[in-house]
Amino acid sequence: MIYKNQILELFEQHGELSVKEITNKVDASRQMVHHAIKQLLEEGKVEKFGRPPKTIYKLKTTHLKQPDKVTISEADAKFLKNHFLLITEIGEMKAGLEGFSYWCSQRNLPVLKTMDEYIFTRKKYLKYFSSKEVIDGTDKLLNTEGFEKIWLQNVYYLDFYAIERFGKTRLGVLLHYAKQGQNKFLMKIIVDEIKERVHSFINNYGIDAVGFVPPTIRREVQIMKFLREQLQISLPIISLHKTSGLIPVPQKSLSKINERIRNAENTFAVTEQRRFNHVLLLDDAMGSGATMNQIAKKINNKQVANKVTGLAIVGSFKGFDVITDV
Repeated sequence: MIYKNQILELFEQHGELSVKEITNKVDASRQMVHHAIKQLLEEGKVEKFGRPPKTIYKLKTTHLKQPDKVTISEADAKFLKNHFLLITEIGEMKAGLEGFSYWCSQRNLPVLKTMDEYIFTRKKYLKYFSSKEVIDGTDKLLNTEGFEKIWLQNVYYLDFYAIERFGKTRLGVLLHYAKQGQNKFLMKIIVDEIKERVHSFINNYGIDAVGFVPPTIRREVQIMKFLREQLQISLPIISLHKTSGLIPVPQKSLSKINERIRNAENTFAVTEQRRFNHVLLLDDAMGSGATMNQIAKKINNKQVANKVTGLAIVGSFKGFDVITDV
């Protein structure tokens, strides 16, 4: 008890502290400090930020409205666990009922009533999934004005990026924060959730080669490279490259379809020399479809494949929709 009181006083004086800092200020071993911190966490008196070895602690904020505690059916709990995920403003990942309760508390919404509305809305979008567990976005692409020709055989998503009112889907949240934070932990979760579905897609659609759409923005950790390594697809990988001028212009910065088409036409190169029947283009997100379609055009012009199909982790629901934050 004496150690816990001393630690609480230290937090009041200094704000945020690491275990090393606490150990240096109290007459106790590192093991004892860890034990006391663990108890304070369980009692809800302090909170933890970061991950080892850069973990810090501070007094738990009490002015925030706490989520309502509710009891729901096992079926509803399972549905929320499978579909709802958020990452808080301080980087905590909350899934299922915990996450949904937090989402409601931030908006002063009743959990049970809002949960029924969420489940109804989410199920409306789930109706777009085919028996092969993908969403066919081909009609959306065909109905987007601005394309001279559609070169893709078909295009599919593993989920929508976002749904009405409730925002990003589970995959949408994971993808957004994985890319923005170059976070391998979240990328690994994405791979775990999509790997089996991607392999099933390849088998179901007779794919004999795969192309990973190259990234536009330079990042230390590229999600497309991570996917290529971790999905472990045992098929030939066709050679695709991203070229650019002095100043790289990412697709997400362009709001007009004709600009996106010109960008993709002039900055992506297909250098593959082999010949295949059905190539699958894999991308993380599809908004306008310009990137995939122009790459498919180049594959067709070089006679690399007879057919090209696109598959994105997430895609937009309506017509031409620019997904700007991934």
